[in-house]
Amino acid sequence: MTDDPLRALIRTIADFPKPGIQFRDITTVLRDAEGLQMAIARMQAAVEAHDISMIAGIEARGFIFGAALASRMGLGFVPIRKKDKLPGRTIGMNYALEYGQDRIEIHDDAIGAGDRIALVDDLIATGGTAIAATQLLRSAGGIVPVAVFLVDLPDLGGADRLRAEKLDVRSLVAFEGH
Repeated sequence: MTDDPLRALIRTIADFPKPGIQFRDITTVLRDAEGLQMAIARMQAAVEAHDISMIAGIEARGFIFGAALASRMGLGFVPIRKKDKLPGRTIGMNYALEYGQDRIEIHDDAIGAGDRIALVDDLIATGGTAIAATQLLRSAGGIVPVAVFLVDLPDLGGADRLRAEKLDVRSLVAFEGH
């Protein structure tokens, strides 16, 4: 049992997507109006000291939290998409997977030089996608001082890897294990 009502809303599903994994299901936060509002309010509190001018969210659940946060703060939103999902001209960043690589992209005019961007996603695990997103935003001229996640899996080291990239990393809830 937990005293944190937000943590209590996150459901754990054993052995998904494969045996040994404890999947942290955030759809239970999304379906709870008070829980969703609480998550967005806590995310705002985590980023507002950084003088942010835009919010960027990583596909797919980062879109949900990032767009809601941008709307709450009166800011624009930049979707960071998987390769070949955006129309028009894009810039991208490759990143390593366990067996191969993947690519994320933004429109080439999505941000301006000097925009201060908060990176948002639902969960930080190993940090590979979040690091690539940070590098992509910075390569486009953005300043990325902070990243915020609903859930951190600290045993996988992603938040520490992001801190090594000079980000203030915030998470609302942490779960041990994977």
